[in-house]
Amino acid sequence: MTRAAAGATPGLMRLLNLSLLILFPVAWFAPMLRAAMLPVFGMDEISVLTGLQSLWGADPALALLVTFLAVFAPYAKTLGLSLLHFGLMSPKLLPVLQFLGKLAMADVFLIALYVVIARGAGWVTVETAWGLWLFTGCVLTSVLISLRTEGRLHAS
Repeated sequence: MTRAAAGATPGLMRLLNLSLLILFPVAWFAPMLRAAMLPVFGMDEISVLTGLQSLWGADPALALLVTFLAVFAPYAKTLGLSLLHFGLMSPKLLPVLQFLGKLAMADVFLIALYVVIARGAGWVTVETAWGLWLFTGCVLTSVLISLRTEGRLHAS
């Protein structure tokens, strides 16, 4: 996806961005991590949504932050870029959309940090799953699309 975004035509950029409107929700439901308290117990799959459900009960403030970073920021950015690509939004709002993309990337960093911390605890077994790669790919593709869009706007 990243190579396609790097040298894509405007039509392909629109298609890639529109595909993110489907892929982000898939990534939210997809297993991102598999975790167990000890290696002898079965592994529980954790997705963005199951993680958020757990967080809402334990720490609502953190749950609100993660909901914003993992769900709202990337989706709002993708919708905004779609509006921009179809001429329904001012190009002056592109810096705001890029900022939303950076916030979404912060969420990927937090997840990676949690994996490293959990692995270091010794009592917890954590494995990454395909959903983490999908979510990371969606966020990186969105970042590349916005950079490419910015480049096209400045060139014209």
